Amino acid sequence: MRLTFLAGLLLAASAQAADLPDSHDLAALPRFPHAEITDFRESPDQERVYPQSSIRRISNQLRMERKVEAEGRQTSVTYRLPADHSSNEAFDRARRDLLESGAELLYWCQGRDCGSSNLWANAIFGNSKLFGPDEQQAYLLLRLAEPRQDSLLALYSITRGNRRAYLHAEQLDANAPLGELLPTPDTLMRELKSSGELHLARLSDQPSEAWATLLGRCLNLDSTLRISLAGAGAEAWREALVEQGVRAARLELGEGREPGLHLNLLR
Repeated sequence: MRLTFLAGLLLAASAQAADLPDSHDLAALPRFPHAEITDFRESPDQERVYPQSSIRRISNQLRMERKVEAEGRQTSVTYRLPADHSSNEAFDRARRDLLESGAELLYWCQGRDCGSSNLWANAIFGNSKLFGPDEQQAYLLLRLAEPRQDSLLALYSITRGNRRAYLHAEQLDANAPLGELLPTPDTLMRELKSSGELHLARLSDQPSEAWATLLGRCLNLDSTLRISLAGAGAEAWREALVEQGVRAARLELGEGREPGLHLNLLR
């Protein structure tokens, strides 16, 4: 027993020793097992632009259809992942951990849908280690749960051509309230198909026009899906979605009466 305990201490010490000096994890994001910090940056006052769409360069200008702009304290951590794990595995675990803690999805893309990895690595995150094949990348932008609702967290993962896998996490604590931030319809559909559910805890019982339009566009991306709606305002939301062109036959009412709106994919 004593030897096992000492071995555990030595293993933990060796993992910490491999980290970049004076670096640390983000409080909102648990570390992937045996990952090592290879880059760490902090800035007390930073202006940042986070894409909510694919990015490209046109006439030497970075272009994106949607974005979130904020200014505040920035902390970024880049992890090198253990050799026997892929960047997708670490990305998926981080996404699940953040959503389970109440964070809200704002944008999610994978592979070539994100655009050029070269632009993400160098123009967005300023870290050439993150450059790799476009099909091996993934990007996620979230808003943290209350009381940190004015903080954004961006994730970017990549497996380079040499098979080295990295996960980059960046948190920006905004100096001013972020206000209402809406996700994209394709982001909500990607999460719905991936996990089979969407938990929108901040939505009120009375549908807002912006969210009804957004959810209608999301659900109409795939008209074959059937959805169960739960929550105190589920019936009102069902009526609002039908007004947005979602067929009533696709929408069932669930039994839950919790605050917010909860969508479940019916298999």
